[in-house]
Amino acid sequence: MASAAIFSSLRRRRSPSVEAFLVPVDLSREALLDTLCAVSRELVSTFSVDNKIVPFFHGNNSRSLIRKIQVFSVLLDSFCEVGLSRMPSRVFICFKELYLVLYRSKILLDYVKGSSKLWLLIQNRSISGHFHDLNQEILIILDVLPSSEIYVSQDVKEQLELLRKQSRKSKLLIDKDDDLLRMKFYNFLNELENGKVPDQNEIYSFFVEKLAIRDVKSIRFEIEFLEEQIVNCDGDIEPTASVLNGFVALTRYCRFLLFRFEDEEGELGKWRHRKTKKVMITQEIADTFITIPKDFCCPISLDLMRDPVILSTGQTYDRVSISRWMDEGHGTCPKTGQMLVHSLLVPNRALRNLIMQWCLANGIPYDPPESVDSSSESYTAALPSKAAMEATKATADLLVERLASGTEKAKTVAAREIRLLAKSGRENRACIAEAGAIPCLKSLLSSSDALAQENSVTAMLNLSIYDKNKCRIMDVEGCLRSIVGVLRSGHTTEARENAAATLFSLSAVHDYKKQIAGEDGAVEALARLLKEGTPRGQKDAVTALFNLSTHSENCVRMIESGAITALVGALGREREGVFEEAAGALALIVRQPVGAEAVGNEEMAVAGLIGMMQCGTPRGKENAVAALLELCRSGGAVATERVLKAPALAGLLQSLLFTGTKRARRKAASLARVFQRCEYASLHYGGMGVGYGNSSEVRDTGFGGMGVGYGNSTAVRDTGFAGDVAVSISVPVV
Repeated sequence: MASAAIFSSLRRRRSPSVEAFLVPVDLSREALLDTLCAVSRELVSTFSVDNKIVPFFHGNNSRSLIRKIQVFSVLLDSFCEVGLSRMPSRVFICFKELYLVLYRSKILLDYVKGSSKLWLLIQNRSISGHFHDLNQEILIILDVLPSSEIYVSQDVKEQLELLRKQSRKSKLLIDKDDDLLRMKFYNFLNELENGKVPDQNEIYSFFVEKLAIRDVKSIRFEIEFLEEQIVNCDGDIEPTASVLNGFVALTRYCRFLLFRFEDEEGELGKWRHRKTKKVMITQEIADTFITIPKDFCCPISLDLMRDPVILSTGQTYDRVSISRWMDEGHGTCPKTGQMLVHSLLVPNRALRNLIMQWCLANGIPYDPPESVDSSSESYTAALPSKAAMEATKATADLLVERLASGTEKAKTVAAREIRLLAKSGRENRACIAEAGAIPCLKSLLSSSDALAQENSVTAMLNLSIYDKNKCRIMDVEGCLRSIVGVLRSGHTTEARENAAATLFSLSAVHDYKKQIAGEDGAVEALARLLKEGTPRGQKDAVTALFNLSTHSENCVRMIESGAITALVGALGREREGVFEEAAGALALIVRQPVGAEAVGNEEMAVAGLIGMMQCGTPRGKENAVAALLELCRSGGAVATERVLKAPALAGLLQSLLFTGTKRARRKAASLARVFQRCEYASLHYGGMGVGYGNSSEVRDTGFGGMGVGYGNSTAVRDTGFAGDVAVSISVPVV
């Protein structure tokens, strides 16, 4: 938050806000006096000592500061009475300094008033130091202020003199009782570090009796405020983010230990209407396809790399994708076509760290793979402390216990809290799953309570992001069927969308793609969501269908379920992240003759892909030209003729050859060759007559009809998606 940044700057004397810390150079005496009067009156009235409107902590410091401001307010009112003509220039300079002090005071008092109790406790000594700094600045103003030259009443001068004496005697004020509470809070954390859960009676005394945190709403505010400090302070924070994570985990545990699940009256009803401060995990997954920098994408899968590795050719790929490529018997680099000198995969730690930082900055979940070297500095810094882990384990046990044996309302609350706890951190997701949450959540998927169902399927989604939990979910009998059931007939739109996103997450494991597609009604429901869903639902559906399409044995299932029609229909929707993935899925499906036939029978398929080549995004154009090329390769003479007769194809190919991405240029070159050879066959054999559907290797003989010179060409290998047929082609050097 902005106030936090300004607050932290007080100690360092750095100026993050010109408005707050610089007096406007053109400010007249009248305007300056009016501003000072207004600010001082506002502070005195807002933090009235008489009305006892002071913060829970730092009350003595706040009262002392307000009393000083009251004296200045009297002085300012006196100048308003006697007139500005009698204000000496030295007094005017002092008032400029007072301008800065009043604004710093306002920022500090507002910050203390609006902060959580636990944060004030943690920052007790630091905040006391800020109050002391302001007192020293006030003393400087009083020492410089020429009392003999100001024309105000004697009693005002006496008040100023008394204030000067008091300011000289004042020392750094740290409330001993508050500091003991701070040490107690740290002691709870130390106990967790040593593997001991703090005593429940001591926790009750600390939170309820000492801090007056007596309900769920209050303690939730404490948790959310601490989380904001971690997220918004960009590492410039004391204590460290790791320690703060421990405090957050401890406070979350205390929330359930003290207030259980029945005390949150009315909160469930408000849940649906509450605006969350962070982007939901499903939206983060969907947005990944349109926001990730291209250099962070694997050239094979085109997805965000989780474990980038370097081949002997110097190219970087995601470990999973390149390992699968090599396991299939390929001995070349997919991107360059060069033979691999060795099969060693070297971790690209620099790129991985950049990806992690980018994900953190954009609120996108990123769980480093288990193979990551724990000695990596950036990764180690991101690991939670032992205290945080112990507190999270204790919290997960409480939640799962209530999820298994609580009332219906308690189960709903527990599912929601698991949903929130699993939003970030693979350690949290692992703890929850190890505590036995997945079977309990599975039972709630068929609940008649819409909120219980929605929270349970979303919790399942968040847990599935951790790779080991994918296996745990699929191993629970009937769990996949229940998720598909929510997708088909969930009570709420969000529940159906999150069920689709869960299938997408699970289908990241290649071995599960066939199992998911084979589940009764799964692909049909995804196709229906793609046709009729909200923009977010369409993203969830199309990304799940894309993943399922990457398994060759799912092609027939996709055709029978109506997914082909839905994907073709999505080509006409100018919504990033939907039509690109639809074209990508079609490019995979048409690689098989039966898929090419099904797509070829769709009246709008070719027109939709051509339209995307005309005005789509760079990724959309890539996928569109790839789909058209594969349609020609696998669809036979009829499909090839339909593609090559499409209006403006030659011009679009020529444009892509020079302006497209590397992959788009490769695909366009291959399709241009097919176009050229069919023209040649038509001239020499009186018609199309020649099929190129299943050609595995064709040599380039020139592109005279395209009107483009290829004298300076270099051989590359056309790969595209993992598993593409390797075809030697020539493309222009650009």
